[in-house]
Amino acid sequence: MKIQHYVGKARFTVIAGALFFGSFTHAADKLVLQTTWYAQAEQGGYYQALAQGIYKKYGLDVEIKVGGPQVNNMALLLSKRADIIINYDLQVLKGIESKFPIKAIAAPFQFDPQGVLTHSDVKSLADLKGKTILVSTSGQASWWPWLREKYSLNPAQARPYTFNMQPFLAGKNVAQQAYATSEVFQAKKAAPSSNFFLFAEAGYPAYGGILVTRNDVIQTKPDVVRRFVQASMEGWKNYLADPKLGNAIIKKENPNMNDELLAFAGSQMKKLQLIDGGDAKTQGVGVMTDARWKATRDFMVNAKLLDAKTNWKSAYTTQFVSPVKK
Repeated sequence: MKIQHYVGKARFTVIAGALFFGSFTHAADKLVLQTTWYAQAEQGGYYQALAQGIYKKYGLDVEIKVGGPQVNNMALLLSKRADIIINYDLQVLKGIESKFPIKAIAAPFQFDPQGVLTHSDVKSLADLKGKTILVSTSGQASWWPWLREKYSLNPAQARPYTFNMQPFLAGKNVAQQAYATSEVFQAKKAAPSSNFFLFAEAGYPAYGGILVTRNDVIQTKPDVVRRFVQASMEGWKNYLADPKLGNAIIKKENPNMNDELLAFAGSQMKKLQLIDGGDAKTQGVGVMTDARWKATRDFMVNAKLLDAKTNWKSAYTTQFVSPVKK
């Protein structure tokens, strides 16, 4: 198993030998998992599965390639430089609109950790009227149309978010997008009275980081994909229970991570039930449902983010995380 990390021109690789699984008599099946960002708690389940030898137990040799601001993991997937990527359902649906041969295979994050940071005078999302709201480019094509429509906000309220918190901290009439597991940590240190509102709690339908692969991988290696999903979900369960081993790799791969930030991110995931809440509470970690995908599809179509003719049901398969039949 390998983890690759790129920092500038430096390249770090950790290699562990492949082991056999159960009665397997052949070498472990190799898979490349490409993340969206530098190593962090939001990928903890995968690092936990690596650290605890869960992938090995399932007969897998998994290489985790670290993402970052210059990494387009969808392009890496389509060019076959990655077998599975962490991505988002909105991007997958847009990919299907563009005829990409891809499918989502599991949703470890039942809710998107995305929300908004406000100052103490804002008591609910409805109080955002009249506020300047800092929105990233990706936010303009995802949660902002949903928020604007739901609360009748003025498009002119949006200003660019450059991932710098100083405008928010300096402006009492300013709100900004934030991840529950990261920016909230910084905000609470600099502005303890600030509030955070998770969009999912107000009905935002999107999943968080989901696992996505190509159709050819599913067609040629269905058992390998199944084992990867099972091992990864086991990793997530174990990470929530005790993240120490996964966090050790995360800190090695990303020097900006420390115990305090990782502990906060883990506590937020538990508090907001990002992994084990929603449908996962009764149907298992990683589950996806037709109802949730349809809700996201309907929102995107209504917001003119997706062509209504897009075959949205081809964007995912539940064969690896089948919902419990009622």
